Amino acid sequence: MNRFAVIMAGGGGTRFWPLSRQNKPKQLLNLSGNDIMINDTILRYEGIISVESTMIVTNQTQASLVEEILLDKVPRNNILREPVGKNTAACILYAALVLDKLYKDCVMVVLPSDHYITNEESFRAVLDKACLIAEEKDKLITIGIKPTFPSTGYGYINFNKSNLLDEAFDVLEFVEKPNFEKAKMYFESGNYVWNSGMFVWKTSIIIENFRRYLPRLYKSFMQVYEHLGTDKEWEAISEIYPSLQNISIDYGILERSDEVIIVPGDFGWNDVGSWDALGSIFSPDDEGNIVKAKHLGLRTKNSIVFGDERLIATIGVDNLIIAETSDALLICSKDNAQEVKSMVDMLKELGMNEYI
Repeated sequence: MNRFAVIMAGGGGTRFWPLSRQNKPKQLLNLSGNDIMINDTILRYEGIISVESTMIVTNQTQASLVEEILLDKVPRNNILREPVGKNTAACILYAALVLDKLYKDCVMVVLPSDHYITNEESFRAVLDKACLIAEEKDKLITIGIKPTFPSTGYGYINFNKSNLLDEAFDVLEFVEKPNFEKAKMYFESGNYVWNSGMFVWKTSIIIENFRRYLPRLYKSFMQVYEHLGTDKEWEAISEIYPSLQNISIDYGILERSDEVIIVPGDFGWNDVGSWDALGSIFSPDDEGNIVKAKHLGLRTKNSIVFGDERLIATIGVDNLIIAETSDALLICSKDNAQEVKSMVDMLKELGMNEYI
């Protein structure tokens, strides 16, 4: 059975402001020093899925830049454009129906575009295992990450360790980001994994689950099915998208379906969701600092300093994030890294769109 990767690349990466902007979000930045994050994502599964069998779902405002900097092997016709963002359910159904129309039933691997993985060999082994299960079983497979600490920044998945199915397990419950006490309990129990947002299934199975659990979204797309893969696709998609449900695949289907199983993985995963997660990519220096800038520091500890051209000088600071671009400067405590998104929301409310 043919395998295709669908890369979700429409997000704004607002927690990496001011480096990440609407026209060049996190997934189109080179944070690792290797390549832009979306290209790193694609190269990571080479050998399990061909690079040519990659489909990208992105926002129309980012599509031109995606075309420009995407790996040459990825066919540009495989870039699907969303007129507006409508969360993960809409983009997954859009891609599934395009694959269904063009290639009939196939294995569909859904991956975020902006995660970081240290053990790529182990990742490929887990991904291949999930694909093999999807080919044999009519299941919705999610890849869970073995927790390495009691994180309050990730969603969790509770699974039945006693019910083994080809090295996969029945999912019991999806859990939202917990407080520390619950996170500690989940971590110590051994019955929970982090929700990675990576999924594997046959296109026929996920489409049927949309028909069953999100019928309104399904019917909206079926109105334009005949235009998918034709020169009328953009016009048809633009007409229906503004009125589509804004719902995640987790809420809409995975938390409701009885066909969900999990394949656990342990391969050095991090979603690099905010500035304070850069420690998963770069090793701090002897003072605990991560510096990617022209920087001079005196008594500077446990801080992240990220800049481009200007010299950044720090004296007697500790536990700070300092991120500089040509038109904006962010200074915040690492403890408040998640609130960078709130700053972007404030810029929107004030109409300061030139900074977002």
